[in-house]
Amino acid sequence: MHTQTNPPISTIRLSVVAPAHNEEENIEELIKQVGDALDDLEIDFEFVIVDDGSSDTTKAKIIAHQPDRPWVRCVSMTNTPKGSGNGQSAAFHAGFRATQGELIAVLDADLQNDPADIPEMLKFLEETGADFVQGDRSAARADGDAKIRQIGSWVGRKFRLWVLGDTIRDTGCSLRIMKREIALALPLEFKGMHRFIPATARHLGYTVVEMPVSHRHRHAGIPKYGMGITKRALPGLIDLFAVRYMWNRRKPVTSIEHTHQPDAHIEPKQEEAIAK
Repeated sequence: MHTQTNPPISTIRLSVVAPAHNEEENIEELIKQVGDALDDLEIDFEFVIVDDGSSDTTKAKIIAHQPDRPWVRCVSMTNTPKGSGNGQSAAFHAGFRATQGELIAVLDADLQNDPADIPEMLKFLEETGADFVQGDRSAARADGDAKIRQIGSWVGRKFRLWVLGDTIRDTGCSLRIMKREIALALPLEFKGMHRFIPATARHLGYTVVEMPVSHRHRHAGIPKYGMGITKRALPGLIDLFAVRYMWNRRKPVTSIEHTHQPDAHIEPKQEEAIAK
């Protein structure tokens, strides 16, 4: 089954995308906060929530909001393993291809990202002329994270810098805004690639800037995507080298078409008339 890629519709300025797996306790507040953040911007927007194999009422709760909020869209992943989803990378891949906006904003569905940061990120994108704004929660999390987590983040940044030359401070922050063309160029059909979205955008030649954003504790429920050293750190290290391998093998795919243009013969009198 192939996912249809909708062409961007010029009237929609911003598409917001959030992957959700068993987030029934957060959906209502998530939709409300996104609406509150964007209603005053005087732009057309949509909110695409990707139901990634949820076994609870996540999908039903999203759909229930659509009559009163026509900007809410629900995209369901198919062919997901029983009782689980296909992961954030796959969910982003599906969500990005469902969007219709010129720009795409991304955030998690657990309410740890604050939708109220999106208007400032849009403003920053325009002021800097960048192609991509990456959220940075470092200052907001400095006092709240345990020392072991802070050390782990520092080690992770050093490895990314060493292996990929990646200088993004908080690549784990899902809150970001990018041009739609970037989102569609990301190889997110590969598991774990969502961790390298800003670095890959830079590798593709786009301008990525960082901006401080807020960080909140999870509103409800438990983390659904891999956490801990065995589920996140070690696979992430392996993925680093896999991404470098792919980058080293990437070839330019730009092209132009040439057609035969017969030389137009202009008589001297015609040439003089044209000159006048």
